[in-house]
Amino acid sequence: MGRQDSYFCSQDCFKRNWNQHMTLHKTAQGKTQNVTGAYNPFPTYSFTGPVRPVYPLSAKRTVPKSIKHPDWAETGIPKGERRLNRRKIDILDAKGQDAMRKVCGLAREVLDITAAELKPGITTDYLDEVCHKACIARNSYPSPLNYNQFPKSLCTSPNEVVCHGIPDQRIFLDGDIINLDISLYHEGYHADLNETYYVGNRARADPDSVRIVETTRECLNKAIELVKPGTPIREFGSVIEKHAKSRNCSVVATWGGHGINTEFHPPPWIPHYAKNKAVGVCKPGMTFTVEPILTLGKPREVYWPDNWTNVTADGKRTAQFEHTLLVTETGVEVLTAANENSPGGPIPMPTTTDETAKANGASNA
Repeated sequence: MGRQDSYFCSQDCFKRNWNQHMTLHKTAQGKTQNVTGAYNPFPTYSFTGPVRPVYPLSAKRTVPKSIKHPDWAETGIPKGERRLNRRKIDILDAKGQDAMRKVCGLAREVLDITAAELKPGITTDYLDEVCHKACIARNSYPSPLNYNQFPKSLCTSPNEVVCHGIPDQRIFLDGDIINLDISLYHEGYHADLNETYYVGNRARADPDSVRIVETTRECLNKAIELVKPGTPIREFGSVIEKHAKSRNCSVVATWGGHGINTEFHPPPWIPHYAKNKAVGVCKPGMTFTVEPILTLGKPREVYWPDNWTNVTADGKRTAQFEHTLLVTETGVEVLTAANENSPGGPIPMPTTTDETAKANGASNA
């Protein structure tokens, strides 16, 4: 095939993974994406799972100067964010809340446009291009671009990648799951959201993939139900971890939600695990994210040598979902909510053999 790091597999492997083989062959023949000269930049690294980086990375994408840039756009250093008082939580006035509604609506549009392109045979770099162009079309800067030197406009985290995957030349396979993390900066305000999607029918038919994706989706929804004035921030982690454990999933405690407004990651910090010691309560006018990450295995992570890509130490699959939320006088407004035309969405949890037997017994009674 002319692919660096490729190898011959057994006949049984070939039969079981025919669709993936065909995708790779078509790519090598130039029928999908051009990956001529693709290579693994870390050939001696001991990867924990099947995902590999596929370089070269495409050139850094540009943003017109007419679009307002965050302070890290040139230097890569979020100076304003580093000067923040970590004990001070901003309360937005009506003007600020309207600005957040606007940027979050735009971010939802960009995520939906990007996710609509998902299918086996394309690359994560192609999705980065789609996302970048959609941001520019909305007079918005893609917040991840050059944030602490992150090289791309969105994060793409497949399978065992916990978060902050860098879009590259890796080709999507039927059976992958992928998290797309979109952030926008528009007229001085940021939005942040992400979802995990199934790639092809094989992913939707895999019980473990469905369990991790749908449980994570439900964890986010259960946490959002708690958001209202007076709710302690520490309570979100309790409901998330309880539901995760009920499905034999683990919460990755390293990562959490955060405030968001004119800064990308201001206070408060939102832990997603139980018995945390987060301070503060929800107050009207607060905007923050809740974004749990769950894994099928142990909640331990390691980094690839790129110092961004965070993966499970045991190579097990993970999923994440995120919304930007506004605390109102009576409850919560999900600023990044999906609409009826949004790609993705929940699918039924797989039925276990025991559950099927019980259901059959009940129907025969």
